[in-house]
Amino acid sequence: MIALAVAFAVALIATPVAARVASRTGFVDEPGPLKVQQTPVPYLGGVAVFVAFAIPVAFIRPSLLVPLALALLLGLADDARGLPARVRLGAEVAIGLVAGAVASAPGPFGVVVTAVFVVGLVNAINLLDGLDGLASGTALASALGFAIVGGAARGPGFALAGALAGFLVFNRPPARIYLGDAGAYVVGAATAMLAALALGAADGAGAWAAVPLLVALPLVDTTIAVTRRVRAHQPLFIGDRSHVYDQLVDRGLTTGWVTAGFGALQGALTIIGVVTIHLGASWAFASAALVVVALALAATIGGFVSTAKAPTA
Repeated sequence: MIALAVAFAVALIATPVAARVASRTGFVDEPGPLKVQQTPVPYLGGVAVFVAFAIPVAFIRPSLLVPLALALLLGLADDARGLPARVRLGAEVAIGLVAGAVASAPGPFGVVVTAVFVVGLVNAINLLDGLDGLASGTALASALGFAIVGGAARGPGFALAGALAGFLVFNRPPARIYLGDAGAYVVGAATAMLAALALGAADGAGAWAAVPLLVALPLVDTTIAVTRRVRAHQPLFIGDRSHVYDQLVDRGLTTGWVTAGFGALQGALTIIGVVTIHLGASWAFASAALVVVALALAATIGGFVSTAKAPTA
């Protein structure tokens, strides 16, 4: 809890500082066809989140900061220049392997598993970061879940939760600062390493079914986005405004309600995951399968996998 309090306090101080620096140096997100804002918004929020997370984690498990610093640098480069997809993917794999070296998942292929987690969640969080407070609020629910699971994930989990909570004070709708690619990459890599550490803290095969529930919404959103783009014969690496959260806004919900709804749903899935992780393997896999089926049915019946084309860039 000390890690949570320290990270929260640092984020409250660092976030407005990052916003001012971003505004003065041109790190701002301009309005556009894929953007929800009407005015430029600074997007060095990832730097503030990294600093807030790093200060307590430096005393808990400093090795975690190495891959996160690399993720931050990659994101800053992407924010500044817009890196080609192949360059980003290669760098993400390299960062994932570094993360695997410092936070290996259990088993003989633990380093590779962590690397897969990193690549998957870095992109999933980045895709989810399309509305004010959406990615940071959803990741906050996940971070608290990993902290509750305990073990080596407890301290870093509380630190990430505190950093995101402090950042959300300024990132909630209407956002005064964005995570940017740098923030999405940091949060995604941190969440991936927490997942690996949580697997090591839990006993039994059931943890492999339960832990994904703690990051279910980013994974579900990414799966739906990929499925929709494949069905519509659209490029996978070109953004659009047809994510689940975009469709909900188009149907009349406000940004605030969508952000709160995603956070609440991820919170519920996190609770299910935390409970499930203590069940036997059979119950854990059955529970996870039931959640997956329910989410898939909701996405299909709700028409969120529509192949209708949306503005791209």
